Amino acid sequence: MPLINVRGVEHHYEWICQSTTSEQKPVMVFVHGWGGSSRYWESTANALSDTFDCLLYDLRGFGRSRLPETSIELLYEMEEYAEDLAVLLDALELKRVYLNAHSMGASAAALFLNRYPERVERAILTCSGVFEYEEKSFTAFHKIGGYVVKFRPRWFLHVPFAGSLFMARFLHRPLPSAISRAFLEDYLVADYTAALGTMLTSVSKYAAEVMPQEFARLSVSTLLISGEYDKIIPAELGRRAAQLSEKIEYFEISGTAHFPMLEKPEIYLEKVREFLGIGSPATA
Repeated sequence: MPLINVRGVEHHYEWICQSTTSEQKPVMVFVHGWGGSSRYWESTANALSDTFDCLLYDLRGFGRSRLPETSIELLYEMEEYAEDLAVLLDALELKRVYLNAHSMGASAAALFLNRYPERVERAILTCSGVFEYEEKSFTAFHKIGGYVVKFRPRWFLHVPFAGSLFMARFLHRPLPSAISRAFLEDYLVADYTAALGTMLTSVSKYAAEVMPQEFARLSVSTLLISGEYDKIIPAELGRRAAQLSEKIEYFEISGTAHFPMLEKPEIYLEKVREFLGIGSPATA
């Protein structure tokens, strides 16, 4: 399992590439969302590997990027995860990339785009948006979320159809049981401190104030994709974000929710390829 040290934390990463005798391909970096891992990007990366060398990695505290047992000071703001990405690219000697990020990872990616615009050719933000701060609802969300993060018994994996039950809120159409189980596994092994810390910072008064400014400042051409029935980050929040900058192209995929790239991969990939100006493998 390849690991690379990023700011004191061993990060899991992997390449998905197709062997070729032609010159080196551009690199597309994939960033996953809260409670997940890079595993759910694998099918998308495989589909795009005819054109890109695809780099997948697990955010610190999630998936296989385990936090160290020794005490080091770690912060969980989205700005910190954006900086992790910059250090990762430096460590792998990647000067300029394409970026494809999802959900919480898309928030960190938007911050990265404004701090390092010279390092990104084009970006795709999937299931992202801006929201208004409401003290009562945010307080309730953090309280309930804290209980949810704390109570994650491993025996839940042995409950019949547990993966499908866990993913029901995130989907409009079900995924194969093996994929849903992988999502549940990632959620159960996520580090408690990282899971709680990122939940508190990504959904907060500060984020509600800062993220609209970040979207408005974008200078990198960006495709923002929403799922029509997304309950986690409703499509309306994506439309609202897209209206803040002429650099953002908005696309909504009907009949999908929080994982449109898995629920309707053909439509998702067609739009991504159109935005990037590349043809399908059959027509390229």
